[in-house]
Amino acid sequence: MTDRFDLIVIGGGSGGLAHAQRAAEYGARAAIVEFAPLGGTCVNVGCVPKKIMWYSAHHAQLIRHAETFGFDVAMNGHSWSELKSRRDAYISRLNGIYSSNLAKRKVKHIEGRARLVDGVTVEVDGREFSATNIVVATGGFPIVPDIPGAELGITSDGFFRLRERPHRVALVGSGYVSVELAGVFNALGSETTVLVRKDGVLRSFDAMLQDELHKAMRQDGILIETGVVPGSVSKSSGGLSLHSADGRRFGEYDAIVWAVGRAPNTAELNLAAAGVTTDSFGFVPVDDYQATNVPNVYALGDVTGRVALTPVAIAAGRRLADRLYGNMQDRHLDYRNIPTVIFSHPPIGTIGLTEAEARREFGYDVKIYTSKFNPMLYALGEHKVQTSMKLVTSGADERIVGCHLIGDGVDEMLQGFAVAIKMGATKKDFDDTVAIHPTSAEELVTMR
Repeated sequence: MTDRFDLIVIGGGSGGLAHAQRAAEYGARAAIVEFAPLGGTCVNVGCVPKKIMWYSAHHAQLIRHAETFGFDVAMNGHSWSELKSRRDAYISRLNGIYSSNLAKRKVKHIEGRARLVDGVTVEVDGREFSATNIVVATGGFPIVPDIPGAELGITSDGFFRLRERPHRVALVGSGYVSVELAGVFNALGSETTVLVRKDGVLRSFDAMLQDELHKAMRQDGILIETGVVPGSVSKSSGGLSLHSADGRRFGEYDAIVWAVGRAPNTAELNLAAAGVTTDSFGFVPVDDYQATNVPNVYALGDVTGRVALTPVAIAAGRRLADRLYGNMQDRHLDYRNIPTVIFSHPPIGTIGLTEAEARREFGYDVKIYTSKFNPMLYALGEHKVQTSMKLVTSGADERIVGCHLIGDGVDEMLQGFAVAIKMGATKKDFDDTVAIHPTSAEELVTMR
């Protein structure tokens, strides 16, 4: 006998949970299939535990800086294992909260691995369930390069399993995962190296952010090696070494962390049985309404290959539920002007077009405003961490089409400005807003 639902969501991550719970609030009989702890990548091996590690590193930096304000303090050591224990306990509590929330909304949690039988039927460990709508929200996993010895390294998943901090560590990759984990390792005392294929970090971001973070990382003592195409990894009594394709050898290290991208969790879903199309990388293409090529089969979150951010998956999931079950016929997520933060040291906040993208789209009809300064946090000490800001505007009304920030506090600062930019704010709107002084944020409304 097949159990029948209005909705089956495959994947208990942020997007799938948000969609199922919103649908249930509208009265849909919903089920969610997940074999791992609820919360997906973000809660278990992503944003949440990452932010805890960032806070730990941030506290280490503040302790070192405290003497400039008259405190007699010293760093008497740090227990990575105790931090891990406390962090894991917190994550476990979150898993329980997610389970409780599903029960409160009468969303059935089916534990196991799902595969599609057809466009309306899902099999979970030999048991079949059917639904009017099926949503694929299985997320992704970190890629390990196909080179000899790659198994000697770890991924971001392995980072969260580390019981002790490695003294010498290499991060392979130039994206946000690499720079975030590098900042944590470095601040907590590891000798840290970042190995990148090209000439710097964060190559898809605005050039100002790339340059400023590159400088800040080097200032903090992080070694950045460029032009490194991994060829193999070897192990000796001294540790791990990475050998590049051009013959160079890097190491020895106590740990090598692969941060070279993520792939979608679709291989075991049997999507072809339902006729669902995937691209050459295994991602599930969707339209603006999260619809796949098969009627009543939808996909959202990282598995779609679109903007891989937790809040994006949540927003897309809720809007899809609004449309399917809340009678909001045109409800969908606008993927333009999505703000995001990189928890590097210092953090980065960005929204909209980079300067290069704006010039390609608008040509000469672009004006740039910038500000660079040392915030008051560093006024009394010799060690300075510069804050840099850029506004990208277009047209005669100087509508703000990009905002790029790096410096202490920008991670919290961006959210409010993102609302204004999403609403179409112009440079004059910013100029007409009274500054809050003394803050770093006031620079955004006083640029000339």
